[in-house]
Amino acid sequence: MEQQKLLFDINEKPPITKWIILALQHVFAMFGATILVPILVNTAAGTTVLTIPVALVTSGIGTLIYILCTKGKSPVYLGSSFAFITPIAAAFIKGGIEGAMTGIMAVGLIYIIFAIIILFVGKNWLNKILPPIVIGPMIMIIGLGLAPSAISQIGISADSVVNWKGVIVALVTFLTTAIVMVKGKGFIKIIPFLIGIITGYIFSIILGLVDFTPVMEASFFSMPSFIVPFVHYTPSFTALLTIAPIALVTMAEHIGDHTALGAIIGKDLLKEPGLDKTLLGDGIATFVAGLLGGPANTTYGENTSVVGMTKVASVWVIGLAAIFAMCLGFLGKFTAIVSTIPAPVLGGVSLLLYGFIAVNGLKVLIQNQIDFGKSKNVIVASTMLVLGLGGAVISITSGDLAVTISGMSLAAIIGIILNLCIPEEKDN
Repeated sequence: MEQQKLLFDINEKPPITKWIILALQHVFAMFGATILVPILVNTAAGTTVLTIPVALVTSGIGTLIYILCTKGKSPVYLGSSFAFITPIAAAFIKGGIEGAMTGIMAVGLIYIIFAIIILFVGKNWLNKILPPIVIGPMIMIIGLGLAPSAISQIGISADSVVNWKGVIVALVTFLTTAIVMVKGKGFIKIIPFLIGIITGYIFSIILGLVDFTPVMEASFFSMPSFIVPFVHYTPSFTALLTIAPIALVTMAEHIGDHTALGAIIGKDLLKEPGLDKTLLGDGIATFVAGLLGGPANTTYGENTSVVGMTKVASVWVIGLAAIFAMCLGFLGKFTAIVSTIPAPVLGGVSLLLYGFIAVNGLKVLIQNQIDFGKSKNVIVASTMLVLGLGGAVISITSGDLAVTISGMSLAAIIGIILNLCIPEEKDN
């Protein structure tokens, strides 16, 4: 997006009516993606790992923490990260809720450690560890690794009995989302997944696929089910390497999102407030999310698009949106309605969403003009894709200590090592 003249700069507070309306636009922009993360994690794990109310509350808290850490100099909204869907589910299966939440808190600590290093030695070394040839395949693995989940939700996998009502709902949801992405204008184009979910949900009601019993039984206000260490569980490091390496992916996304937002508002956010402060805010936000039982946070491109569309970069607006998101987490009837969304609706959205994530990885390779005529690039990318999608697992056992690295985490580690160790080819 190109830089444009702002109606309200970073520290300007709009009049109250505009302030509320602009904040609600940010809430709508983040809502669809933020609630999808706990739903999809639970589907992948086969049980409840994350809850929507906690995801909404930790999203709001995380955004406010970020604003404080950056001293109100960066209009970024933090929401639930799709990069951690499979790792959180895998960590839960391996180490229970204690393994999953400890892993999320560890990701926050990794961010904080990197922020401290950048403060003292700068950020140029990050490009050597995380070049596009490593980041691109990592993002592709995230999307393609989730593909079987979308097919299962639609009900057209090899081991499922086809329910034509469900297939029709998934098709309507998919087509609505796709049409909005292609034909939508203004703010509508920014929230295709939310519109797709709403349309699919209404169609599900018409076909009798929605059970409103949970909504009738829910209270109007309810306390989110926070999960706190040493109260509900004892932290466990058994699944740490299943989640922690994904921090490298989201750090690259963090840099990309801040670069894009900086281009829109005409400020270099990686210099002021600085990458050290933005990473610190993101890291503390993610640590607190894990501390309360929520998913890892990440910067949201949807909200960056809202800034570009409205020409309003005010952190006052972002802060109010965060407060609204936190309030939603305490509305029992509201979250109960969200819980009744049928699986085919989610499958129809996910069919696009997971492919969209994978294509973003491909875009990283194309935009950076990665030359696959060079053997080094072929080796790094192909090895990562096969390890990440092939179900590779490495287990190291020493006495009572057992460490298992698998999937995306293994692909990320091997990709970084290969890129650093394989020498560059000399041109003929």
